[in-house]
Amino acid sequence: MHKKIKYKKVLAEGSRITIEAMARAGADSFIGYPITPANLLYQYAGRRFPLMLPAPDEITALQWMSGLSACGHIPVTATSFPGLALMLESVNMAFMMELPMVIILVQRLGPATGTATCGAQGDISLLRGFISGGHQLPVLCPADFTDCWDLSARAVSLSVELRTPVILLTSKEEMMTSRSFDPSLLGDIRAVRRSFYSADKPYMSYEPAENLVPPFLPVTNSRYQVRLNASTHDAKGILQHSSDEALANTRRLEEKPLSHLPGYTFYDLDEQEGAETIIVSYGITAAASRDAVKNIRRSGKRVSLLVPKTLLPVPGIYFDIADRYKKVVIAEENINAQYARIMFGARLPEKIVTAGSIGRMTGRDEIIKKSGL
Repeated sequence: MHKKIKYKKVLAEGSRITIEAMARAGADSFIGYPITPANLLYQYAGRRFPLMLPAPDEITALQWMSGLSACGHIPVTATSFPGLALMLESVNMAFMMELPMVIILVQRLGPATGTATCGAQGDISLLRGFISGGHQLPVLCPADFTDCWDLSARAVSLSVELRTPVILLTSKEEMMTSRSFDPSLLGDIRAVRRSFYSADKPYMSYEPAENLVPPFLPVTNSRYQVRLNASTHDAKGILQHSSDEALANTRRLEEKPLSHLPGYTFYDLDEQEGAETIIVSYGITAAASRDAVKNIRRSGKRVSLLVPKTLLPVPGIYFDIADRYKKVVIAEENINAQYARIMFGARLPEKIVTAGSIGRMTGRDEIIKKSGL
């Protein structure tokens, strides 16, 4: 008799883990238009979500998502840069209307349609200026399969908590490459609990609570009037030109994600005592940076590692950490140091060194060379 062998590990890719996590977290609808390298997300969502609508284009996808969100659903979509470009106006609309939703952005090499099957980390600068007026959307970025699970669930709950679109920033390799993985490493996910306005006085769609987030109410309710407005408006949702109340509402949209940032600041920090150099890397490039750190330490030299997972708004703790080091190496898969320049400006300080690439992943050896260790 042959003894049965129990295998703990399975072959998986980030797409399956991400969709499963969002479904468990309470996302209940997926609206999408297929695009490489987000196709697996589209495929898995069709099997897993209670509602899946294939849109004729990306503009329609975001409009349908906005309608579903206004009715009390938590919609998700997945796309790459060409699709996101078409979504830009509608995402701004959803931001101004304060509609919860999650957009999974799978990066590929650009500009324009670029190369659909070549990975990159070239869209973070776009996301920093995605909302007119410079206001910021929360952008979370997984660096491994466990992050795909945890951060995907958090993106869903965060969109509800802040009444805002949330971006989950990923890349081709993270979403499409199958790897051996132990699913027992994944924790439990609780579905987000939604509470809707139920006070006796009339509902004001944009009257903020103390946390700067207005209580939400679906347009489908039969008790209160709900006004949703994508133009400059007052607390009632009534169109205003530039009244004090309307401008105060727009200022609140700037302050809202920043005031809640400590509650969704996620990062890994591996500090080595006595190190004077720290490597900073996010997403798919974090794996190469981890390997670089291991090799540097094997050689007897000291180095630390920071893996940011909340990319935008940039948490202040990242600057506090960087200030402790004489040299900061920022590695990402682009050739113009996008996140480094978002953090430290167009004129990088002398102690900031960047490692990047185009058309291929930034490798361990290149990161080690840039560190000088």
